[in-house]
Amino acid sequence: MKKISIEIPSLTENIRMIESFIDNAKEKYHLNDDIYGNIMIAVTEAVNNAIKHGNQNNSAKNVALSLSFDDNLIKFKVEDEGNGFEYENLPDPTAPENLEKPGGRGIFLMKHLADEVAFSENGKVVELSFYMN
Repeated sequence: MKKISIEIPSLTENIRMIESFIDNAKEKYHLNDDIYGNIMIAVTEAVNNAIKHGNQNNSAKNVALSLSFDDNLIKFKVEDEGNGFEYENLPDPTAPENLEKPGGRGIFLMKHLADEVAFSENGKVVELSFYMN
């Protein structure tokens, strides 16, 4: 199993570092465009959540992203230094009462784009798995 990682201070502009990290992974592991697109959206969304909600935009706190690659599975792990959140009880963004609300779509998106989404450590860690067919 191969593993690479990056750590960034919690600033929204650091998302571009995450994007180049994913671009490098695309080259290195020869990801096809479909899976690359899904990874790019899901992982940047997860990192964005970690910066904004997890670390409350506090640049003294870091977000760590690691990638592990094994046979036909590529897994991204995003970790923040916040207090976590109740990931079991998230409002459904597709419910009529939530359609007009601006937030709440990130995790929904991640669950649709990744093959598996797993939270741990009270929601401070999210793992996104993508199968390479």
